[in-house]
Amino acid sequence: MQAEQNDLITRIGPGTDCGALMRRYWQPAALLDEFDPRLDPAMALRPVKAVRLLGQDLVLFKDESGRWGLLDRHCPHRGADLAFGRHEPEGLRCPFHGWKFAADGTCLETPAEPAGSTLCHKVRARSYPVREQSGVLFAWLGPEGTEPPALPQFDCFVAPASHSFAFKGLWQANWLQAFEVGIDPAHPSFLHRYLQDESFDGAYGRQFRAASAGSVGGERWPMTRVMREFCQPEIRFDNVAEGLVRLTTLRPMTDALTHVRVTHAAFPATFVIPLSESITITQMHVPVDDTHTYWYSFFTSFGAPLDKEAMRAQRLACVTLPDYAPKNGRHNGWNFDPEEQRTRTFLGMGEDDINLHDQWAVESMGPIQDRTQEHLGTTDRVIMANRRTLLKAIDTVRAGGRPPMALNADEAGSLTGPDTIDCIAPAASWEAHWTEAAEAKRAGAAWLGERQPA
Repeated sequence: MQAEQNDLITRIGPGTDCGALMRRYWQPAALLDEFDPRLDPAMALRPVKAVRLLGQDLVLFKDESGRWGLLDRHCPHRGADLAFGRHEPEGLRCPFHGWKFAADGTCLETPAEPAGSTLCHKVRARSYPVREQSGVLFAWLGPEGTEPPALPQFDCFVAPASHSFAFKGLWQANWLQAFEVGIDPAHPSFLHRYLQDESFDGAYGRQFRAASAGSVGGERWPMTRVMREFCQPEIRFDNVAEGLVRLTTLRPMTDALTHVRVTHAAFPATFVIPLSESITITQMHVPVDDTHTYWYSFFTSFGAPLDKEAMRAQRLACVTLPDYAPKNGRHNGWNFDPEEQRTRTFLGMGEDDINLHDQWAVESMGPIQDRTQEHLGTTDRVIMANRRTLLKAIDTVRAGGRPPMALNADEAGSLTGPDTIDCIAPAASWEAHWTEAAEAKRAGAAWLGERQPA
């Protein structure tokens, strides 16, 4: 890849071509948890947060009526920082000269102006649409005066609160390399390889400790063993819809059995993967700026309600607040342990938190990966295809067109699912087997009703 192309697909600030593309989508701006006084007592007094998103500095707040406001962070009067504004029932008041702004950006008062002044009617703070969805506050930073797209009716967005949980974490790297790790089907055999297969059922990084659905000679195999012993997968990808790709990773085990892992990638930066037989993860990679990324994970249960308190506690133990920055990172060598690498894990960076494994892969490339120096192989077909889609989408927005997954209401309503699975299947009928297994999983979820996967 040429340096100019690498810049084109990674730079997302205002005025950039990729930034213009990313502003055509709803982007997570904060967890609802960040405004919960039980987790942050200050929020009971002042529900206001500074937010940085797509290279823009913003302020997010909730007024007394329950409306969310997302405004440019700097006051339109003299540019003072509204993140330190006085929170009042109707909105935010700038402490510099007392100008007050409503959630929609309306200037309500300019109190230092002469009596009878109409200046406040001529001033407006730039505001951005906000919607509350599945434990996350989404923002739309697209062109002013245009209609935001609809969110697809994915399982993570329609599951009830009892069966849904959201969390986030901060990585010190560009959004695209974070997303590219997530859609790479080959890396779990190495990056997430465990040298032993004992159960860690209660651990944060349980994903690759769980058993794969199905058996070999009557024996349940942990996914760690599958990934370790069969590290040369066949990778297929199919377009389910424009911008929605099904990734099928096949690992032949015997003449009669094949391991099947089905995941999905939704443009521009979302993937859906299995956590266990009954839980899926939908993860979005959100550019803070060119060199920082938040991942937002939505956990969706098709079985029992989630123990959200336990899940939250597990994950909060690995981060520092208020930024949700991981406790391990470049500053401490990602907690690398050479003895662990020799005896317990392939990477040597912990057995309980596979997010740290991915974090190392993403951050160790540098703040923005230099793709002019990489050498791609056969297992990188999905990476290459996604980059082509990204470049084409940038050209589409340049030309005034609509990019993939910027959906209208009808299109969004038709995109349900998408389904995921990890299973051991008959080699001759693996396609029928995984679809039947997925249908059975969905049939056990009462909240799904008649919904069908994409």
